[in-house]
Amino acid sequence: MVSLLQLVQVIGLGLALLLPLTNPLTTVALLLGLSGNMSKAHRRQQSRMAAIYTFAIMMVAFYAGQWVMNTFGISIPGLRIAGGLIVAFIGFRMLFPAPQTHPHESTDADNKNIAFVPLAMPSTAGPGTIAMIISSTSSFYDNPLGFTPWVLLVAPIAIFLSIAVILWLCLLSADAIMKLVGKSGIDAISRLMGFLLVCMGIQFIINGILEIITTHATPV
Repeated sequence: MVSLLQLVQVIGLGLALLLPLTNPLTTVALLLGLSGNMSKAHRRQQSRMAAIYTFAIMMVAFYAGQWVMNTFGISIPGLRIAGGLIVAFIGFRMLFPAPQTHPHESTDADNKNIAFVPLAMPSTAGPGTIAMIISSTSSFYDNPLGFTPWVLLVAPIAIFLSIAVILWLCLLSADAIMKLVGKSGIDAISRLMGFLLVCMGIQFIINGILEIITTHATPV
């Protein structure tokens, strides 16, 4: 019984730390902006895959993130700047969409895959989320609160799975929102989300640069 309470405590703490960073509502808005011409079935399939990809990314970040970054010489600031460039690029494309000239617009939309990029990464499991997971790994296994060993094994999987399920349920609400706002509303949401993504991308880049300056600053 005590171990179960510990597990619930760790899951609650993990959700409190990661949900503000993953921010599923932002991903819902992004889905609305990118999937206006998709069929309902394809949109639901993309939502499901985005949740699966998000779970996989967070698992890799927790169990192998530090090793991958060390192997390829990637720093946390580099991760933030790269993520910022990707987010800003996607935002510019949403803010200034290319004119549709293809006669089979809906068919083309159903061939579009947005589940991994940008829904899972960098919208949900973005640079901030990955950096938080990697930086928390060592302190988690130091076990300062004295959790039972099996709780430490199960908790990360339960936390990441919970976030993936929450994301999936939020993305499913996009169908109801689309019915409510209509095509013109979706276009407005797309452009607004594009502007916000550009701002977020620039902020990611600024944070990465500031982190580099702070890290390498030498006292006079």
